[in-house]
Amino acid sequence: MKPAGQMTLTLTAELEQFVRDEVRRGAFASSSEYIRELVRERYMKERDRAAKLQAIDAALVRGIADAEAGRTVPLERAFKTLRAELGLPDQKPDE
Repeated sequence: MKPAGQMTLTLTAELEQFVRDEVRRGAFASSSEYIRELVRERYMKERDRAAKLQAIDAALVRGIADAEAGRTVPLERAFKTLRAELGLPDQKPDE
């Protein structure tokens, strides 16, 4: 593990008490451990979100390239195929 960096945080009295209460009830060994866990969770969430956005961007690029190359399907047929794959009932245009 890399050497730990050090930070000083300023919390409101209410938040400080909340952190102390969490440590006191045994959820964490120290306030530092609690804050590290919160930051780690947020970091992982943001990292996962960034990866999902990259995947969406890549899919959009592929879709645009397909459309520009003429590789398209009429919308009604595309929805019919999706409904069949999802096991949804076929819909009439006026529904």
